[in-house]
Amino acid sequence: MSELHEFGTVVLVVAAGFFGALGTYKLTERFPVPAPALFLIVAAVASDVFPGLETVISIHNVERIGVVALIVILFDGGMQVGWRRFRGAAFPITSLGVVGTFATAAVMAAFAHAFFGFDWTIAGVLGAALAPTDPAVMFSVLGNREIGGRTGTILEGESGANDPVGIALMIGMLAYATSSHGSPWTVVREFALEMSIGLAVGVAGAWILLRLMRNVSLPNEGLYPLRTLAAAGVIYGAAAVAHGSGFLAVFVAGLLIGDARAPYKAEIERFHTSLASIAEIVVFTALGLTIHLTGLGDVWSDGLLLAVLLVFVARPVVALGLLVPARLRGAERLFVAWGGLKGAVPILLAALALLASVRDADRIYGIVFVVVAFSVVVQGTTIPLAAARLRIPMRLVQPEPWDLSIRLRREPQGVQRYVVASGARAAGEAIRDLPLGDHTWVTLVVRDDKPQQARGSHVFEPGDEVVVLSDDADAAALHRLFQGAAD
Repeated sequence: MSELHEFGTVVLVVAAGFFGALGTYKLTERFPVPAPALFLIVAAVASDVFPGLETVISIHNVERIGVVALIVILFDGGMQVGWRRFRGAAFPITSLGVVGTFATAAVMAAFAHAFFGFDWTIAGVLGAALAPTDPAVMFSVLGNREIGGRTGTILEGESGANDPVGIALMIGMLAYATSSHGSPWTVVREFALEMSIGLAVGVAGAWILLRLMRNVSLPNEGLYPLRTLAAAGVIYGAAAVAHGSGFLAVFVAGLLIGDARAPYKAEIERFHTSLASIAEIVVFTALGLTIHLTGLGDVWSDGLLLAVLLVFVARPVVALGLLVPARLRGAERLFVAWGGLKGAVPILLAALALLASVRDADRIYGIVFVVVAFSVVVQGTTIPLAAARLRIPMRLVQPEPWDLSIRLRREPQGVQRYVVASGARAAGEAIRDLPLGDHTWVTLVVRDDKPQQARGSHVFEPGDEVVVLSDDADAAALHRLFQGAAD
């Protein structure tokens, strides 16, 4: 019984920790501090107050935890963005996600070389670690907020797209830094291989998974989310075994199934969102436990200097330069430039440098932690303020815990549901003034939890829920009408 009692203590502590972590999400509604920032900082403080916690988890185990968490977070993030939203902002997302990652890594490497005396190879490793933004922090900050226009989609899409790019870049840099025969072409070769294989596996995996979801039934609804979770693991593993980017593969797969219709799709999405929240708590807590705050020494000043250079110089210069061709207002470009939040991924990349025994890896790890802490606290807390100052439409989406739905044995045809977005063509327009066509009928409008009759004189407001009967061929046009930005 003593063993059971001891294990009961462990269960109590872990469960209480999870319970408290979930409470921080409610706290962040009142105070604009991203929940991941609290997990990271509280865990880091705890590792100082209770030194024994540092020995609970090794850096190798943290790396494994980070990989599993990223699989879950990127797959869910891809589903949240969806192919339709991604396609509408594909140019700025891919520009920032690919070119922006390389450019940021190069600029930060130059700063590290100039200010701290790192040789170019080690500076390149540090630059690669600091280049990607973080999907967990970004989805945490924007998850319950609706942003008008394309800026929210750009920031979410970039954070998902540039993680695979940053990880592939880091793998190439580590191969170069730890090999006596390495050359810059090593980085290029590793990156091209990772990206091409990851993309191919992601597309193929999504194609197979979609057919399974639509055509292969399971005994009960609880098994459907488990099948997609297992599929995400298979997609990641297949890409990784083939020496490709498993992270790109799962993100692409999530994108491609995000807009697809399938049985129990709502249950699948809710399950993966919940799982991503658990992964967020676990990975930031685990990363925080690896940091010994009082042992950082002069790394604090180095990290703060690099953080200021990254947030106020590197990110704005790179982002604003790449967004020049995009059809965005100046204020929208500034908002995207400010929204490049760092998080678990840079720390995970620094952990890879530690595991590869790169020179100055301990110093790199400490610097990256300080930069991440600065980013999530300073940038993360000021995202709503920046939106207000730049006049970017942003509203807090209130939870809707009650579900009004019906169950059907077969897939319904021609039934669409939309939420009118701020800035959409339909917002502020009456039903009779919209170009709905002869085969589209608005059947129900729900505003402030109250169903309203869909008369021709009804004027839509942002946040209205709309049920429409239409031909499936009109779905894309209706999506632009109710949820796309107005031209």
